[in-house]
Amino acid sequence: MNSSRKPLHPHSQRNLSSEIGPFIALNQEIFAELLTFVDFAEKFTIGFVEINFPPDAEILVEALKTNPECRDIQFIALNFPDANLRFLRDEIVKILPTIEAERSRGFNKKLVLIVQGLEKSIGVYGDYPPVLQDLNFVRDAYKRTVPHPILFILPDYALTRLAKFAPDFWAWQSGMFRFQTPQVTKDYAINEAQNTERIIDRLEPPEKQERIDLLHRLLMEYKPTGHQVTGENLHNYSNILHQLGLAYLSKRKPMNAKEYLEEAEKIVNEFQDPTFHAEVLNTLGDSYRQQRQFDTASAYYQKSLSISQQLQNPRGEIAALLKLGNVYLGLRQFTQATTFYQQCLEIEQQIGDRYSSARTYHNMGIVAQKLRKFKKARRNYQQALAIFIEFVDRYSQALTYHCLGALAEAEENYAEARVHLQTALEIYVEYKDEYRGAIAREALERLQVHLDGNKPPI
Repeated sequence: MNSSRKPLHPHSQRNLSSEIGPFIALNQEIFAELLTFVDFAEKFTIGFVEINFPPDAEILVEALKTNPECRDIQFIALNFPDANLRFLRDEIVKILPTIEAERSRGFNKKLVLIVQGLEKSIGVYGDYPPVLQDLNFVRDAYKRTVPHPILFILPDYALTRLAKFAPDFWAWQSGMFRFQTPQVTKDYAINEAQNTERIIDRLEPPEKQERIDLLHRLLMEYKPTGHQVTGENLHNYSNILHQLGLAYLSKRKPMNAKEYLEEAEKIVNEFQDPTFHAEVLNTLGDSYRQQRQFDTASAYYQKSLSISQQLQNPRGEIAALLKLGNVYLGLRQFTQATTFYQQCLEIEQQIGDRYSSARTYHNMGIVAQKLRKFKKARRNYQQALAIFIEFVDRYSQALTYHCLGALAEAEENYAEARVHLQTALEIYVEYKDEYRGAIAREALERLQVHLDGNKPPI
């Protein structure tokens, strides 16, 4: 992972002590209740702490460790971020013997465990997470093997799933503490959710999952479990739903994307923002196109196009027309695809949108190549490539170099094909796109057979 990238969570470099005061001031009453809980808790006792963002959890842990009322308590923070974790108790039992007891006033301090990161293995969708199945099953064993109070710090959605899928363990709780999110944390997360500069398709898989995690946490800020979203929060809430849809589509999970996009589409009419409505419809169409339900996808794109035309919004028209062209390209109805791409290109040229026209030229090149109109395909690819180079869009350059390589291979110009595919591969490696990189490597291996003068294997 690129270490220079901007972190998706705030407070990456900070002085925790300076943030304790504002956080506790916001949550003074609930923090006092938590202090009472840890003071009286003995042996195996469960407390659940609801905090939606990890940076705030770190502030809370530091506040507990440094609070004068806790001078006789030893807090041990345990982090379990493994999404495949199943046997939590076994992991805790392994750690307990390694903890060196601290002493206060001649006695060992009371040990209180703080469990964090469990939301990764709990997940946000699906049935019966293995970690919760096991948590419920071995509940009684905790009394004997983990004889200490435990605080579980989890976001709203993870606590809801824990209560649902581990009801026996949940029933043993002795305290539930819900902390409010400071505005600085909320503002940062909102800014990230609305950050259009971040191109989700080009993020590495861990960063994509990190963004999804951030969006789910932010979603809980606007719609906590058991509450409804109303008034001015509707717009931000629907935007987060839309961003979640985009994020899941980038991971090729259209069913998950559709769930959030359909909810966004239901509420988008409650406020006057038809431009955003058109965007949601386009993305909802993408979720059906990924499932190869082209007729349904086309219907959503057409509805989006109609809204943009009514608004006289050329950029909205461009987005819908390009997607309609892609639908018919997927259906191999090349004449209809060309019609939509040509309409798209005309609008781009009218408003002087050279960058967007590169995508259109690229897709028109694909259509021409499918029709074996190789000269026309090459001309379109080269026009697209020139614009991508002009705008320093290296990743898009790779896609066009890849197509130029496939075109040269179809024309049996294997040396030229290798040059283009090698260039594409180098950029894929640069952007850590393993999927397309593997396709490029396979094509290069196939070309090498021709270049060596051998027939390709049958």
